Amino acid sequence: MSDAAQPTAAEVRAAAEAVKTALDRHLAAVERRSGEEDPAVYDAFNELAAAAEAYDELLYDRYDEVTPFEIPGEDTLPPYTGPEEPSALSVLIRRDYAVAEPQRLMAQARRVEAADEEAPDVETSGTVHGALGLLFGEFEPDEIASRHKEFGLEEGDSTLWVTAADESADPGEWLQAPFEEVDPERVVCRFDVSTVFDEEFDDDIEDEEDIEDIEDRDDEDGDADLTELGGDLDTDLDTDLDTDLDEDEDDEPARLEADR
Repeated sequence: MSDAAQPTAAEVRAAAEAVKTALDRHLAAVERRSGEEDPAVYDAFNELAAAAEAYDELLYDRYDEVTPFEIPGEDTLPPYTGPEEPSALSVLIRRDYAVAEPQRLMAQARRVEAADEEAPDVETSGTVHGALGLLFGEFEPDEIASRHKEFGLEEGDSTLWVTAADESADPGEWLQAPFEEVDPERVVCRFDVSTVFDEEFDDDIEDEEDIEDIEDRDDEDGDADLTELGGDLDTDLDTDLDTDLDEDEDDEPARLEADR
């Protein structure tokens, strides 16, 4: 970033004051909260997060410095404000795929095309675009999800949202724009699948394995030290015992002479 575009020291100071104000408002909202999902607390939380993020950006742009604050991402849902007893539901599903093997995909589409006696004479399975249309028209999305490797697809992220509604929509009401009016505050539950969760889990396992390796090495070192110590003790005892026996043997004739 050029010097001309950098924020001024006064702008950074003003952003810091905004964080202080938002922090006070958040604490006040928490102290006055009326329940687990008090909207005032939620609003104060968002204001504090926005103020902290703005301050962090200005601080970095001006002084190349950061704060220790971690701003929550947008993947968290706001508190549920929908009906307690929904009379209708909408299930929103998104599944991402990569076309890993186009030839396999088109081969499966050709099988579908050959089995369809009413298919038009124009072959559509010869392109990836046409093959996708054939397969998703023939199979249910859940079946494709369970057999994606057979179709030359590779799974990506997926998510499923269950949203509550006061009443069922009229037939055809939302078909022109089915995903435009999703209210996050009416999401009853959501389920996300991503390899990023597996990576985080693997990192946790690796950390635990590292700790176990250290403990195992400590145990082995401890056992080795104990074995070595035991060996030293045995050597010392044997040496002392041999010395005592030798001294006893040397003293025995002298005592016999003295007795005579």
